[in-house]
Amino acid sequence: MVDVQGTVADGFEPVRDAFAENFARRGERGAAVAVYRDGHKVADLWGGVRDADGGEEPWRRGTAQIVRSATKGVAAAVLLLLHQRGQVDLDAPVGTYWPEFKAAGKERVLVRHLLSHRAGLPALDVPLTPAQAVDGVSGPAALAAQAPAWEPGTAHGYHAQTYSWLIGELVERITGRSIGRWIAQEVAGPLGLDLWLGLPESEQQAGRVGRIADIEAPAAPSSAGLRVRPKQSVTDAYRDPESLTRRAFAAISPAADENDPAYRAAQLPASAGIATADALARFYASLIGNVDGVRRLFAPATLTLARTEESAGPDRVLVVNTRFGLGYMLHGPSSPLLAPGSFGHPGRGGSLAFADPESGVSFGYVTNGMQKNVTADPRAQSLVRALSKALAP
Repeated sequence: MVDVQGTVADGFEPVRDAFAENFARRGERGAAVAVYRDGHKVADLWGGVRDADGGEEPWRRGTAQIVRSATKGVAAAVLLLLHQRGQVDLDAPVGTYWPEFKAAGKERVLVRHLLSHRAGLPALDVPLTPAQAVDGVSGPAALAAQAPAWEPGTAHGYHAQTYSWLIGELVERITGRSIGRWIAQEVAGPLGLDLWLGLPESEQQAGRVGRIADIEAPAAPSSAGLRVRPKQSVTDAYRDPESLTRRAFAAISPAADENDPAYRAAQLPASAGIATADALARFYASLIGNVDGVRRLFAPATLTLARTEESAGPDRVLVVNTRFGLGYMLHGPSSPLLAPGSFGHPGRGGSLAFADPESGVSFGYVTNGMQKNVTADPRAQSLVRALSKALAP
């Protein structure tokens, strides 16, 4: 049995129970979960070990992990805040700010298409090496030259890796600052978040960031009935090296070592953010309301943009139906959140963060054990169900 640390407010005990059950039944090795309601923390839990690939160092308050695509929700806020400040037009062609991007039939790709995965650029004809992926130059250059896989704006498909260079380069062209620096100065700093896009050397040396590893989810007990299996079309897409699905996730090839200090230091807003569960929950709390005296980040109109459906239906990369607002996944069967009005983003293998404005709730979950899932991790979903139970009248 894992000794779960931390606290929950009265009424939120189901979240603690579900968190403990993840260690007992769902293969959890080390993890944390945090929940805010109306700007106040109501759950802050952690347990297990810091490193999923060995070692007995315990997970402590403030242990951070790479959160993969949960980073996308933080990065999306940058462009939406720039729009809120009048610095970017979401309906302008990307080439307005990044002239080299106009090549190869991309003249009509709009800024909103990047955020809603409608740009037609989920894969590269020539994948980048891990060194090229983090050099800050090769990724934007490759996408500037890349022809779209479909007519931009006419369909959507998850830009799993290319989102990094699309969003990162656009932010730098608009602001003159790297996206990691912008987040540090405009979001993480004012809110006091243990969240980094580009881990500083000082934090590398501090030993606060755990190591992630791929792990197998335990088999469901026979009493639980048949396990849910992915559709054959989904399985085939991930196995086929020529499919858009495989090519999208293999835009960096061979796969980068995510525990490598060079990768942790990279500013890849699709996949390389590092955060605590509290930082993610606090970030989303700040999008929908004031937090500890800090004024909310999103004006009401910006919040509406974040969670208004831009893309829905068959996803050409994930091969399931998905829903996106501007930069955020929306509640639906492929990515269940708390309620229909919730918006946020999962990370492949486990992590999840979101806000639900109607209930005033925000949620952050991070783990070091990466299981085989993309948008609906069973451990995260057990916590969301428990949170829903705690909120029930």
